Amino acid sequence: MSIEFLLTALIVCLAPGIGVVFTLSVTLGQGFKAGVWAALACSIPPLLHMGIAMAGLAAVLHSSAVLFQTIKFAGVGYLLWMAWGTLKDTGGLRIAAAEPMPLRRIFRQGILLNLLNPKLPMFFMAFLPQFIAPTDGPETMVLLGIAFTVMTFVVFVGYAALAATGRQQVLSRPRVADWLRRAFAASFALLGLKLAMERA
Repeated sequence: MSIEFLLTALIVCLAPGIGVVFTLSVTLGQGFKAGVWAALACSIPPLLHMGIAMAGLAAVLHSSAVLFQTIKFAGVGYLLWMAWGTLKDTGGLRIAAAEPMPLRRIFRQGILLNLLNPKLPMFFMAFLPQFIAPTDGPETMVLLGIAFTVMTFVVFVGYAALAATGRQQVLSRPRVADWLRRAFAASFALLGLKLAMERA
């Protein structure tokens, strides 16, 4: 496993996206433990998408406009629903001390958010082969995919830890909490609009 792969994967994981926004919002709303579950949920879909890419289904997604659009707009709808729930201060993404949402629901939401992103399998199909030599077998791609998944989880847990350290300060300042809630809602909405404009 090359240092170039690890550095590139780290940059990709650190870049703010759906998983980062979800992990931060859950952590601020419910604490570090919930944030770790959110991070875990967001880290599992890359493994599934890697399997899709290895099976060649990413090429099908790329060539089938109908299938791509169907999955894409399902993801857009879910992101907009998350944005509305966050804006209205409902569910487990409220930026305020509240009765905890069941961890299984956080886990389910995190998985759905990332599963409904049709760009992920194509990302793996385009990203991983750059670090695989012609003489390497399929186990090399599996190893790289697992490394990427583990790195995603570690980075997201780091984001959760940072959010947890400032959680009490946020909760003790209602105006700050309100602005953060609006910022997270806007982030989900913008990510949804960005996904809506993606092309296969």
